[in-house]
Amino acid sequence: MRGIPQVFDQLARDYDHWYEKPFGRSVYALELSALRRVCRDFRQALEVGVGTGRFAKPLGIPYGADPSREMLKLARKRGLTVVQAAGEHLPFLTGSFDLVLLMVTLCFVDYPEDVLREAYRVLSPGGRLVLGLILRESPWAAFYQEKGRRGHPLYQRARFYSLPELREMLSRTGFEEKKILSTLFEPPQTERPITNPEIRQGFHPQAGFFILLALKSS
Repeated sequence: MRGIPQVFDQLARDYDHWYEKPFGRSVYALELSALRRVCRDFRQALEVGVGTGRFAKPLGIPYGADPSREMLKLARKRGLTVVQAAGEHLPFLTGSFDLVLLMVTLCFVDYPEDVLREAYRVLSPGGRLVLGLILRESPWAAFYQEKGRRGHPLYQRARFYSLPELREMLSRTGFEEKKILSTLFEPPQTERPITNPEIRQGFHPQAGFFILLALKSS
């Protein structure tokens, strides 16, 4: 995984603290608000790439998987049941969950379709896949790519997919797209709290964060 687990091990506490900073706290609240629209009414849920549990915990998702040992230490402190595992090889039985969340996870894996196939496998028929991500069409993708070119330890390893690319991957792995939400309608920056809480239905490329809901074909 291009050294990603080791990088997240080294940055685990800094990563977690980012959510307490002015910009991070405001974006976090907005992303949670959008996720709550689609991450509800589930019986058993899993977050793949759970990190420190910042999203799984408030969403009521009890299970998580992540390759970073240090991230998982913090997730366990939040009361989550987690396993150290890559998204390409999940240690769960087929059909175990009716909801799987991947929060920006696809940006940091070598084989995104393998991750989607594993999500498909562990979902029950008709189960929901929720993807939270930055799409290549967004000005925020260019902003973070520039950070990567300047040596940011995470963004230099990130890959941002276009919506057509993502749709092709979902189709090839057996998912049916149901809904897209767009939010973060502000110019890219990482210092000041955001002020626009708008969440729109559909794909709006000027947004900075997108949620895609897809179903496992029965």
